[in-house]
Amino acid sequence: MTTPSAATPSTTAGTGRRGHAPTPAGVPRGRGSLGPVGLVLAGGISVQFGGALAVTLMPRAGALGVVALRLLVAALVLMVLCRPRLRGHSRTDWGTVVVFGITMAAMNGLFYQSVARIPLGPAVTLEVLGPLALSVLASRRAVNLVWAGLALAGVFLLGGGGFSSLDPLGVVFALGAGAMWAAYIVFSARTGRRFPQADGLALAMVVAAVLFLPLGIAESGTKLLDPTVLALGAAVAVLSSVLPYTLELLALRRLPASTFAVLMSLEPALAAAAGFLILDQALSTAEAAAIALVIAASMGAVRTQVGRGRVKRAGTVS
Repeated sequence: MTTPSAATPSTTAGTGRRGHAPTPAGVPRGRGSLGPVGLVLAGGISVQFGGALAVTLMPRAGALGVVALRLLVAALVLMVLCRPRLRGHSRTDWGTVVVFGITMAAMNGLFYQSVARIPLGPAVTLEVLGPLALSVLASRRAVNLVWAGLALAGVFLLGGGGFSSLDPLGVVFALGAGAMWAAYIVFSARTGRRFPQADGLALAMVVAAVLFLPLGIAESGTKLLDPTVLALGAAVAVLSSVLPYTLELLALRRLPASTFAVLMSLEPALAAAAGFLILDQALSTAEAAAIALVIAASMGAVRTQVGRGRVKRAGTVS
């Protein structure tokens, strides 16, 4: 785990392709102060509904095959859309991209191995422990510990107060995915500082796809060439990779990693909704209460960050 300063996006990130300087990280600006929060929420909705769609695809292509398709299609789409510049980057820039790609490959692979063994809601509930741990370790404000603790209580309530009835290997995979998710947050922020727009994300996605494609081919073989599998895999790629990763990378340029990590505690609620609508997994009273807790924690984190920005602006004016 990195230090708080390393995990928080810099306020001196490079300008975009059109020369507009990004909003300084962690300093909300006027009526658009909740813009990055909206990006995170939109990304969360997209990735969870994509995950639910992926679960329906696994009987056709296998967990590793689905991940390989997801990463490959996402890499192709991002390279076409972003057309990243390959020259002019330092060795450190490329090292950051490679580690970011490895992190994405590991996070996706571990998570899909998990949902192949345990339901989507508990899997995401366990996975979100990684970002929550990052929130506690990266935050410099005591109040963020309160929001993280509240979200953590909701996470365990969503899991029914325990996970003893779940496949132990599925639980281990979910926890591993959570650790990789925390690393993803850190390296997404670093990549966003070193590359304009989503260029670094596109290059990292290529790294992840190249690493995972042999595993997908080994497990699924020619099943990956089935037209239905390709179509569903492309949909999963757009919903679970292209949209959410791009939105989150942009959001991390304007939000501290600690606040972003607490916002990620909404993921179990979004996963529960996706499971209900797509996989016919109904919510219990305890799960609904858990959703309320994690939403309250996320709202508290956002209000704390917005209030901090207002205090900073007031101090500058005075």
